[in-house]
Amino acid sequence: MLSCKEKIKDEDQFVIYQVSPNKGNVRLYWKNNDHTILRSIARLKKEVEARNETLLFAMNGGMFEPDNSPKGLYIENFKLLKSIDTLKGNGNFYLPPNGIFYLTKNNQAVIVETQKFRQSREIRYATQSGPMLLMNGEINPIFQKDSKNLNIRNGVGILGNGDLLFVLSKEDISFYNLARFFKESGCKNALYLDGFVSRAYLPEKNWVQNDGDFGVMIGITAATR
Repeated sequence: MLSCKEKIKDEDQFVIYQVSPNKGNVRLYWKNNDHTILRSIARLKKEVEARNETLLFAMNGGMFEPDNSPKGLYIENFKLLKSIDTLKGNGNFYLPPNGIFYLTKNNQAVIVETQKFRQSREIRYATQSGPMLLMNGEINPIFQKDSKNLNIRNGVGILGNGDLLFVLSKEDISFYNLARFFKESGCKNALYLDGFVSRAYLPEKNWVQNDGDFGVMIGITAATR
C-alpha cells in the first residue's frame, strides 16, 4: 500500500500516456461498423487495423451497464447515443461530483462536473463517469488520505498545456493517491474512469493488455505506413 507521504514513482506504479488532442487522433469507441459492441482491446485493435490504422494506445473509457452500454452520457462523432445520467445512486459512478470528459470538433479536451455540463453541437465525443478526481487543481474533498479502499484504477486528466494524461495504476491504489498523482503531474481537472476491470494498451512501453469486457474505450491511432 502506498502511504500518502510517499512520493509516487511514476512509471513504476502507473501506465502513463500523454497526448495532445490537436496532434493525436483521439477517439471514443463502442461498436464496430456492424453495430456489434467491441468489448475488448483486442477487438478494438482489429477494428482500427481494418481501417489501415495502428493502435498506439487504448484504455477503457468509463463505466457501463450489464449489457455493455455506456453508463450515462455518450456522444460519438457528434451523435448522442446515450443520455446524461443526473440521478443519485450507489457505487463509484454516483460519488460526488460526477463528471464528463469530452472532445470538441476543434480538438479541445474538457473535463467538467456533470452539473456544469452544457450540450453543444461542437462536441464530437463525450463519456460520463465518476467521481471527479481533481477540480480546479484540488483533490476531491470526499477522498480520505489513508483510505483502505484500494483497487486497480484508471482515469484521465488535462494538463495546463491542454494535453491529455491517461493513467492506469499497476497496483491497487486509493482514490486519493490516484488524484494526487494527477495533481503532482500538473493537471487541473481529472476524472476517474473505472476500477478493477480497467486495462491499458501501450506497446511502446511494453504494456499490452488485449483483454477486457467494456463498454466505451478510448483509442489513439496513427495511419499505418
